[in-house]
Amino acid sequence: MQTKLSIIIPTLNEADKIEQHLSKLQVLRQHGHEVIVVDGGSIDDTVSLVSSLCDQVCQSQQSRSIQMNCGAKVASGECFVFLHADTVLPDNILEYFSSINNIESKWGRFDIHLSGRNWLFRIIESCMNSRSSFTGIVTGDQVMFIGEELFNRVGGYPEIALMEDIAISTLLIKFAKPIRIREKVISSSRRWEKNGIVKTIIKMWGLRLLYFFHYDTNKLAKLYE
Repeated sequence: MQTKLSIIIPTLNEADKIEQHLSKLQVLRQHGHEVIVVDGGSIDDTVSLVSSLCDQVCQSQQSRSIQMNCGAKVASGECFVFLHADTVLPDNILEYFSSINNIESKWGRFDIHLSGRNWLFRIIESCMNSRSSFTGIVTGDQVMFIGEELFNRVGGYPEIALMEDIAISTLLIKFAKPIRIREKVISSSRRWEKNGIVKTIIKMWGLRLLYFFHYDTNKLAKLYE
């Protein structure tokens, strides 16, 4: 029996790319899987553009953790796939999920490929993949997937302003090591290119260090913006 996937996508003002992004997921819908968009209060045309390209559109408070929890509450699949609006899944995704037994109680992530051509991105993505394998910590742009049973067992995403992916990884790893799917998802490098590659690396590691020392995540979110 096929495992039903619920692909949950938090959005905020993604009108410029969301149709192109969701069009690539239609084949999954044709195979019986569902796509859920949870919008955090977009002021552009995001909501109207996605209505015919997904199974459900939910409205939520602007917060990635809250948005993803909202999507999980209405999802009907055995496995939740949390997908950023600027990340593209591999075409053969179903082959990988079909080989995972008892997926309801497991979790994991994909390897990542950053879309930019700069050679530094190859180093960054390699480090991200290796770090995640070593620590068991998964970031959202690596496309985290969590079995419905396990997701409910840990209580979903901690509803904090930032670092929710690290927070839930810390909870999940107490029950199971993450499954690593070596097929790569393609994540946009727009943030890195806009703010500067080296500056972004320093900023992100600085934010993680502050989080490690229990700095207020609401203040971290403001620093992130």
